[in-house]
Amino acid sequence: MQNRPPRIPQQPAPNHRAELDARLTDELAAVVTSARRRALRDGDRQIDTAHLLHSLIESDPAVRTAFDGGPQLARVLGYLVQRSIGYGLRWQGSVENSGAAPPGADAGAEGWSPSVATAMAGASRRARACGRERAGGLDLLAALAADRGSRAVEVLERAGVDAVLLADRIVEVPGRG
Repeated sequence: MQNRPPRIPQQPAPNHRAELDARLTDELAAVVTSARRRALRDGDRQIDTAHLLHSLIESDPAVRTAFDGGPQLARVLGYLVQRSIGYGLRWQGSVENSGAAPPGADAGAEGWSPSVATAMAGASRRARACGRERAGGLDLLAALAADRGSRAVEVLERAGVDAVLLADRIVEVPGRG
């Protein structure tokens, strides 16, 4: 018997597994699944960029090495952990839209905020530009860090991480992603 997280009422069932399989590595698909569980546990209707950042850091060693040392990473994780005990409560029940999503973009049907949909598309574009069919963790981290208005960037900056520098550092490393 498999334990399934309870579905939030009025949220359509996610219907993007085949699309995810086509665009993401298995590891990154697992990150999205973990972020979905985190969003449900937090009582959020949609996965936001902070959920993705948290799951990405926890599961991808390459992503952890993109940060400038252990103390910086520890501060980011500290903010992400605090989210469930108060820091992120102001976000609860609201839809994240940093303005990076194209007008009319409705990610709600997938259970993603518009900012997450934009980051996922950006990760896929980055992978294709690097000659890969599927996006990986560093592709997603670069896309998350590039969206200046996202919750993920807010967390990064509160933890003392320069998101622009982080995104640039990821882009400059050939063959990674």
